[in-house]
Amino acid sequence: MSDTVQVGSSFLVGFVSSSVFVLALFIGFCIIIGFTKTKQTAGAASGREKPRRGRHASADALPRAVSPRGPADQLKAPELLEAAAA
Repeated sequence: MSDTVQVGSSFLVGFVSSSVFVLALFIGFCIIIGFTKTKQTAGAASGREKPRRGRHASADALPRAVSPRGPADQLKAPELLEAAAA
C-alpha cells in the first residue's frame, strides 16, 4: 500500500511540475511575441499610413485601371472563351 501511494504521489508531482513548466514556457513565448509585435507599431502615430507589407502587399501592385471591379461571370472567363473558340 505504501509503495502504491508513493508511486502515485511521485507521478502526480512529476506530471504537475512538467505541465506547469510547459504552460509557463508557452505563456512566456506568447508574451515575448506580443511585445515584439507592439514594438514594431509603436510610434506610428504621425498621421501617415505606413506602406503595406506582407500578405496584402500584392493587392496594391495592380494599377486601378487594370484591376477588375464588380461581379465576375466565371463562365465568360477569357480562358474558357478561348477554349470554346478553338
